[in-house]
Amino acid sequence: MAVTQRRGRRIMMTPEELDAFLAAERTCRVATVSPDGAPHAGTLWFAWDGTSLWLYSTTRSKRWAHLRKDPRIAVVVDTGEEYGELRGVELSGTVEFVGEIPRTGDPCPELDAPERLFAQKVFGLDKMPHDGRHAWLRLTPDAVASWDFRKLAGLGRSS
Repeated sequence: MAVTQRRGRRIMMTPEELDAFLAAERTCRVATVSPDGAPHAGTLWFAWDGTSLWLYSTTRSKRWAHLRKDPRIAVVVDTGEEYGELRGVELSGTVEFVGEIPRTGDPCPELDAPERLFAQKVFGLDKMPHDGRHAWLRLTPDAVASWDFRKLAGLGRSS
């Protein structure tokens, strides 16, 4: 995974901060491109396993249709209200479709860990509930850019 930041390196997250941030946050914004080039953005819940972002998307969505034709994606996870609290990560790359489509719960060892993480984080459960309408997308990012404006205070700047 390449760090693509040229500016803002002083406020970027360390790998440990990035992992902790993505493990704690639940909501991301996902950007895809339609076949005619029109952008589409939507929100999803996700799980982070330390290497990949796992997205559980409805298979009858505009997002899913776009990704079937062009699997390139950009995802933003961010938080903060005031300027000096802003933190976030942008991850981009190509998604992979993992497991059955739609997911009904057939055994898939590759999904054991992400489904456990997701079920605990999103539903507070130990086992993933399946509805036969969603399926898994895995983004192992090619590029990552992050920011943590709380670090500005340590740089002698005021927010």
